[in-house]
Amino acid sequence: MNHLTTSQGEYDLVRFPEDPRDRLRAWDAADAYLLRHLEGTADAPPVDLSGTVVVVGDRWGALATALADHRPTQISDSFLTQRATRLNLERNGADASSVRLLSTREPPPERIDVLLVRVPKSLALLEDQLHRLAPHVHAGTVVVGTGMVKEIHTSTLRLFERIIGPTRTSLAVRKARLIFCTPDPALPRGGDPWPYTYDLPEDVGTASGLTVTNHAGVFCAERLDIGTRFFLGHLPRREGPERVVDLGCGNGVVGTAAALDNPEAEVLFTDESFQAVASARATFRANAGADRKAEFLVGDGLSGVPAGTVDLVLNNPPFHSHQATTDATARRMFAGARDALREGGELWVVGNRHLGYHVLLRRIFGNSELVASDPKFVVLRAVRR
Repeated sequence: MNHLTTSQGEYDLVRFPEDPRDRLRAWDAADAYLLRHLEGTADAPPVDLSGTVVVVGDRWGALATALADHRPTQISDSFLTQRATRLNLERNGADASSVRLLSTREPPPERIDVLLVRVPKSLALLEDQLHRLAPHVHAGTVVVGTGMVKEIHTSTLRLFERIIGPTRTSLAVRKARLIFCTPDPALPRGGDPWPYTYDLPEDVGTASGLTVTNHAGVFCAERLDIGTRFFLGHLPRREGPERVVDLGCGNGVVGTAAALDNPEAEVLFTDESFQAVASARATFRANAGADRKAEFLVGDGLSGVPAGTVDLVLNNPPFHSHQATTDATARRMFAGARDALREGGELWVVGNRHLGYHVLLRRIFGNSELVASDPKFVVLRAVRR
């Protein structure tokens, strides 16, 4: 299932973390279509990959692994993507140093000769990344994007056209499509609108009036999502020195509200997205000040947190992995929270009521209590015993 075959070889690819219950593939038709184009077709010669090759948005390292002989730079917002890339390079006998791994928060290579863009789910992230990359391409840079047909919209093409240069698309093959863009260095592209900052209204529980900063790509970047709004109205009110984790922190508004409600709490903000943790840091500092102690961690959930060291975990878990719906992330988050919590520590979760998180919590914790509900969402509490 996870074998990707190209004219240059066959690659055994996996997602990270590996989960035998997760049947999702580590590559798709868009990755394969792009690789076939680079190798050359009847209609086009092979792309010259002898210069600086940059791969943006590679989801599980399939593109970087297949192109490892050309020593590409991979730019990703995902810690899990970086881990998957290292794992896939090792599985396929490639030198780990053959791919340079950069986050979206780091400067790209000074000169880019080939730019390969896997179109992200977030149009905002694409906009931000194209603005960051545009000064580093030149008139001769080969720019090729790829994605499934359902991921490429008129708005996607307009971004390439407005920020990089003239753009056209390929025919669809196996429900995938390529984007061809010719850089225009003289293009007046304007400024990057990200990050976006706004103030919460006065009716959002303990978060009322907070200033929120969202870097591009963070979920619901231009407004407070309704699930988080509901959660903020039902957060536990606690006192005294304790360690709190905002797990999957996004823009950090939940952890910031908890910190401000309990001045003695020390909050750890953690997410697998570099953009999210940068957002959480900005949100926390804007409201709690520069001197209030907090930690900010980009990582795989709570895997880096010592067992039995946390008093409270607050969590609004995602239920999508790119385009796929799955409870795998929530399952790992809940299990990680149980390991990190002290005896008597609590996990508070908000989720769509149809997702059945109470079943997962009872399986992992042995208990689950309904704290609050409305027609769409539930807030659940589980205790480490």
